[in-house]
Amino acid sequence: MNPIITASLTGPAATKKDNPAIPGSPEEIAQSAREAYDAGAAVIHIHLREDDMFTADLGVARRTVEAVREVCPGIVQLSTGGDFDYEARMGIVEARPAMATLNPGTMTIGDHEFRNPPGQMCKLAERMLELGIKAEVEIYDTGHLGLTMDLLKKELLVEPLQVSFVMGVKGGMPADPRLLGYLVAELPAGTSWQVIAIGKANLPLTTIGLAMGGNARTGLEDTLMIRPRVLADSNAQLVEALVNVARSQHLEPAAVEEVVERLHLNVDLIG
Repeated sequence: MNPIITASLTGPAATKKDNPAIPGSPEEIAQSAREAYDAGAAVIHIHLREDDMFTADLGVARRTVEAVREVCPGIVQLSTGGDFDYEARMGIVEARPAMATLNPGTMTIGDHEFRNPPGQMCKLAERMLELGIKAEVEIYDTGHLGLTMDLLKKELLVEPLQVSFVMGVKGGMPADPRLLGYLVAELPAGTSWQVIAIGKANLPLTTIGLAMGGNARTGLEDTLMIRPRVLADSNAQLVEALVNVARSQHLEPAAVEEVVERLHLNVDLIG
């Protein structure tokens, strides 16, 4: 099965001061999305930016989705994470992307508390179902998998699940292939999963994930470097490197049409 390649264009932490190639506005995000799509990414993962500042503003979200769709056939996936009030984060899905993130549990990330209150998280999941938005469940630690299964039992998630294993974040699970093997073995049959590995673990863990039959993500959210001590020139450069890894395993990146079919995405929210 062809792997789904996701490009994570921005992120909730680094700015142009860390790497000038990070998009800092809806227009720059749209341009970077097109370049990443041309390099082989079918899914475009976006944290909202305006004037190189992080934001959860719904107006910016709508502008961003529209700008990307005007120039890029890729599948828009908005992040509902970030250091914002949870109500503001919930509102981002009203921009009607095809996909959006769902975080099943509160946790510590570095020196910050990443709050995902159960009641509000369930409301967000319910609203995403109402809008026909596919949830991309982000699992930062092993216990989050059990919480995800609870959401499935409550019918707040629908199969096939789309799951991301986020590895290497301080406060979450380490970038350890042994943990990845355990998590994958616990998934329901038919689940689509990908590896998100941070920093220097990005390429090694995504390579292992691809070899295990999973999908993979890269981009300037996940790593600022194309190789040790060398800044990446663009999101497209990182995607190209990951695509080359896939092809070295005789795999071709999945096309948008294939992803829509496999994940049962709402075609009205594509392009």
